[in-house]
Amino acid sequence: MISRRAALLSLAAVACTRRSTPDAGAPTRIVSLSPSTTEAVAAVGALALLVGRSRYCDYPPEVKALPEVGGYVDPSYEAIFALAPTLVVGARGPAGASVIDKLVARGIDTYFPETESLAQIEAMIAGMGARTGHEADAKKVNDDVRTRIEAIGRALAAAPKVRVVLLFGVTPVVAAGARTFASELLERAGATNAVTGDGYPTLDVEALVALDPDVLLDGASAASHGGETIPKTAAGWRDMRAVRSGRVVALADESVLRPGPRVALGVASLARAIHPEITLPS
Repeated sequence: MISRRAALLSLAAVACTRRSTPDAGAPTRIVSLSPSTTEAVAAVGALALLVGRSRYCDYPPEVKALPEVGGYVDPSYEAIFALAPTLVVGARGPAGASVIDKLVARGIDTYFPETESLAQIEAMIAGMGARTGHEADAKKVNDDVRTRIEAIGRALAAAPKVRVVLLFGVTPVVAAGARTFASELLERAGATNAVTGDGYPTLDVEALVALDPDVLLDGASAASHGGETIPKTAAGWRDMRAVRSGRVVALADESVLRPGPRVALGVASLARAIHPEITLPS
């Protein structure tokens, strides 16, 4: 009998797919419009099916040799159509359904699942395996991610919860809020997210000072986010407890910022930044 978990994952995978024609089997040509889905295609063993990628897709390194087709918000439909894909995948984003509608109108299947929780990330990977004929590989990826995160949790079991703010941008200040995969990663890394608003709110410095986190994580320092850094000596910033106590940590590891198959590495990176005193499993 199929488990309740497996049933829910299957339903989630089906719900975020738009097909223009009956399923004729595993796709032979895939274009990916987001780094997380590109990484998922590779992780389940279907890299050979990938024929195009967004300008932000850079892992694994081999994908850099593939043609670029713009970004998720501003894809080049001409470039996509020229690659004759049978499936276009990507993350849900601000472009909404317009991208999907244009692709389906041209007879191209799409897969744009939500990935704002670990469960949804797992469902995305399972769905990618199902669409590429790599179900067993996808299950192995998910099992490995789950095992690694559970091991980190055991190592942090006795560690005190630390109030943390994770920033994705500094000008303007954009933080990881509640009901996001980033907030769940913080929780798995032994932290309490000090930002209670949903999504990725834009905050002024005064609001950030009022949150008064123990640790400030600078995710904006990653190269893919423009190399921004927190202005520690600027007005407002220098008054924060995390700045005064030297608990500002720059996160250069992109896996923290991507809801894909490297998410366990993201949890580990956050845990090391938040709890440097704890030895984590390798």
